[in-house]
Parts: sequence; structure tokens; C-alpha cells
Amino acid sequence: MKNQKASQLWPLILFTIGVFMAGLDNGIIGTALTTINESFGVSPSWGAWSITLYTLGIAISVPIVGKLADRYGRRRMFLAEITLFGLGSLFVALSPNFMSLLIARFIQAIGGGGIFIIGSSHILATMPKEKQGKALGMLGGMHGLSAIVGPNLGALILQVTGSWKWMFLINIPIALFLIVFGALKIPESRQESKKSLDFTGTILLSISILSFMLGITQLEGKAWQSIYSDFKISILFLNSIFLLTLLLFYEKGLEKSGGDPILSLSLLSNRLFQITLFIAVLSGGFLATIVFIPSYVQEVLQVPVEQAGFWLTPFALMSGVGAGVGGVLTDRIGPARTVMISGLIAAIGFSLFPLWVTSGTSFIIASITAGVGFGFLLGAPLNVLVGMASPSNDQGSALGLLSLSRQVGLTIFPAVFAGFLTRGMIDVPFLMNRIYGDNRIIFPKEATTSREQYEAVISQVETYDLPTQKEMYDTIAHILKNGYDSMFYIASLLSLLVLLGGLYLYKTYTHE
Repeated sequence: MKNQKASQLWPLILFTIGVFMAGLDNGIIGTALTTINESFGVSPSWGAWSITLYTLGIAISVPIVGKLADRYGRRRMFLAEITLFGLGSLFVALSPNFMSLLIARFIQAIGGGGIFIIGSSHILATMPKEKQGKALGMLGGMHGLSAIVGPNLGALILQVTGSWKWMFLINIPIALFLIVFGALKIPESRQESKKSLDFTGTILLSISILSFMLGITQLEGKAWQSIYSDFKISILFLNSIFLLTLLLFYEKGLEKSGGDPILSLSLLSNRLFQITLFIAVLSGGFLATIVFIPSYVQEVLQVPVEQAGFWLTPFALMSGVGAGVGGVLTDRIGPARTVMISGLIAAIGFSLFPLWVTSGTSFIIASITAGVGFGFLLGAPLNVLVGMASPSNDQGSALGLLSLSRQVGLTIFPAVFAGFLTRGMIDVPFLMNRIYGDNRIIFPKEATTSREQYEAVISQVETYDLPTQKEMYDTIAHILKNGYDSMFYIASLLSLLVLLGGLYLYKTYTHE
């Protein structure tokens, strides 16, 4: 028994470190994004692709890596993923130009995206059911912790070394450690398959995901009317739908002929699996809310910009704690009831922001509540539900689709939320002139976008005496709060849908 515990402990430790390292890297770059852009002489809009490509790489890799892990072994794929991530980190640090950096970031994403999937499928395949929730909760908790540590660690490294390259070089010794001990301590687990790998399906799925995610990235900050008339966005979405339709027809024929499709239609037709994927998309909406918390505290609570990032800590920290508690609850009361509790707590937490938050204390309480509710969904309950819905030889692929669904939500909802916040920025110049009645807000000719006009308002407010400034800033915060309130109300609605989804699963699948 002691040896069995030891053999389970080492893989869990290594997978946890790997998940933390991969999650850390997407947050750490945000601190140095301006510095990186300046070092290569690129604009902020072009420089943002270093983050966008990482997101795209993860979205493409997760369903494919899950399938490969089932076929060729989870230890083997874990070592391959860590190697790719380490090489990608090295290539980023050594990039001679910005295009090389983008390619290296994509390699990083392909390596980092599948680590959580491999670790989760290993737990489902090798650990007893009564211990899976706790282990999966530990993996999920790393997402919350990496969200806190990433920006803060990035700022520390940049301050100590003076070079953004060390943010990526720090991954190299960690990757080497994981490779060595992973080869020694992780037992191989896989489902034997003599069928050929579905290369055609893999290519169709990858390009379809890429088109869809690129289309979503074009939506952020655009008015709804301009989206419909944007030919580029329409082409990307239509191409994604066409390729997905073609993929489904191809996979249906392959499955009928006894092949091994990358996208199992029999799995997709499973109602338990469908509801679980839907809840995963909603959980991506929870996670998307975190993105806007620093701007919320800066623009609504009027926290200085240099301190705004630290206000993310209560939400992110408690989401990590919630993930661990959610894992324990999954083992004790089942995944469906854990999902229900998650939705209820998150709905209360997100509702507190528009209804109650006016100060730092009330903000912390709301953040803790929402963070715990969101954390319950991280890792354990949804992964266990996927394990219930999928056959043992397809769990990696199923977990990959689950992760992809969360990534889709994480990509869609920021664009939706940004639309409400953009509306608030548009209202600021109009309402400020209307409130003060003397057209004192005058825009420079180059201020054509809502963001530029908003910044023009702020720069002019700063020219007034302090009492007037305070009054004007309070007015602006009140105007912007309407957009943020809409965002939090939507997050509350998503939470209630999670609650209903969990209730449906509990009523329908009482055998859990």
C-alpha cells in the first residue's frame, strides 16, 4: 500500500508542476508585453499576437494531444509536451526578430496546452474513483495560483534582471527536471490501438478550430453592426463551419468502417458529455471575467493603475482554494452536486459586484465568493463527468474536447464583455458634455476610436483643479460602472445556467 501511494504521488507532483508552469507562462508575458514590443519595434496591436497565438496553439493542441496520449502513452506524450514547451521557451528568449518570437510562442503553446489533459487522463486511468476528485482538484487549483503568480513573478524577474528574456529562460531548468523525473517516476499508461491515426480528421479539426478562434479574436471591441459587415470575420466563421461539417461527415464514415476518428461522433451524441461540454463553455465565461478585474478596480473603484493588478489576487487565490475543495466534494457527494454548488456560489459572488461593491472591503468579499464558486469547476467535477461519459480508450480525447470547450468560452466571452465596456466608453464623452453643459470636452482630430476619445476626456479632466477632478472622475466611474455591471450580470446568468446544468445531470444520472 505504501509503494502504491508513492507511485501515485510522484506522477501527481510532476503533472501539477507541469500544469503550473504552462499556466504561469500565459500570465507572465503580460507584464513585459510593452517591453517586448519596444525591443522589437512593433505596435501594441501587432505585439498582442504573442498572446493570441499562444491561445490559438492551446486550442488546436488540446483535442489532438488527448487523442495521442490515449494511443501512444501518457508518459511518452507528457515528456514530448514538456520538451516542446522547454524548446519553445528557449526559442522565445533567443528570438532574433518578432516573427521568430511568434513561431516560438506557438511551439510553446503546442507543448503547454496538453499537459493538463495528459495529467487528468492519467488520473482517471490509474487512480481509484474515490480519490480522483481530490487529485484532479489539485491540478485545477494550479490555474488559479498561476494567475496570481504569473504577473507578479514576471514583474519581479523584469525588475531584478532588467531583461524580459529571463521570464522564458526560467522554464528551462523546470522542464529539464520534469523530463528526467517524468521518465523515471511516471508509469506508462495507454490504451492499445492497432488502427491508423486519423490524419485527415486531425487536419480538418485543426484548421476549423483555427478559423473559428481567429474569427473570435477579431470581434473584441467592435460594435455589433460592424461585425455583420466585416467580410474577413464572415469568411473565417463560414470556413470554420464548412470544415466542421466536412469533418463530421468524414468522421461518421470512418467510425462506421471501424476506424479510429479524432472526433468520436458516438461520444458527441452522449447527452451527459454534451451537457458537460456546455458547462465547460460557461466556465470559460467565468474565467473571462478575471481579465477585466484590473480595469474594473482602476476605472470604477479608482484604484491607481500601478496597484490594479494586485486586486486580482483574492479572486485568483480563492479559485485555487475552491478547486481543491471542489475536488474533495466531488469524491464525497458526486460531480453533479458539486457543479450545482459551484453555480450557486458563483451566482451570488458575481451578483455582489453590481449590487453591493462600493469599496475595497466589499470588493474582496465579492471576489472571494465568486472565486470559490468558479474554483469548484476547475479540474475535478467536469473531468470526472467526462470520465463517466467516455470509454476508457477515448478519455484523453474527451478531456481534450472539454478543455477546448472551456477555451472557446474563454475566447467568446471577453469579446462579449468588451462590447459592453466599449459602449460605456462611448457614453463618457457624450454624457460628460451633457452633464457639465458647456462642451468643455474637446477631442483632438486624431481621436477617432472610443478608446482614444475616452483617453482624451481623461487627459482634459487632469487639467482641472483637484475638487473638480474628483467630481469628474466620480461621474466617469458612474458611467463606466453600467458596462461593468452588465458584464457581472451576464456572469451571474452563466452561473445560474451552470446550476441548472448540474441539477439536470443530478436528476438524470443518479448512478454517480
